Amino acid sequence: MKSYFLALLLLASSTALAGAAGQKVDVVLNEGCMCCHGWISHMRAAGYEVNATELDYDAITARKKALGIPEEDASCHTALVGGYAIEGHVPAALVDRLLAEKPDAVGLAAPGMPLGSPGMGADADAQPYDVLLIGRDGSTKVFATVQPDRS
Repeated sequence: MKSYFLALLLLASSTALAGAAGQKVDVVLNEGCMCCHGWISHMRAAGYEVNATELDYDAITARKKALGIPEEDASCHTALVGGYAIEGHVPAALVDRLLAEKPDAVGLAAPGMPLGSPGMGADADAQPYDVLLIGRDGSTKVFATVQPDRS
């Protein structure tokens, strides 16, 4: 029985990774933002094909508004993947989950720049943070609470 559940777990993991493999991500980021490049590396390591464009603050802010990202949930970069907006340092595993579940939503946001999130490095002061699901009406609800990796 244990081997059956292990096989299911392995199948689910490989299916999630296969879903990400080659999936295109278009990200806009502030000019010269190093933490954004850290997130991009994280997404590429998870199998996503990332196209990055550096823009000035006003252009990125306009893009966020056009996508329906509430101002209070903004971060330093904005991505599009599979028809969803991804705002900030959202872990690739949660993007995988979003794409698998396909909720009727704008996308996900990790507001601000949480310490310990992908691209923000491991930090002894890192605290758990919420990744929000942004509804089409601009409302948000917690999609997941992330425990930072302190290793």
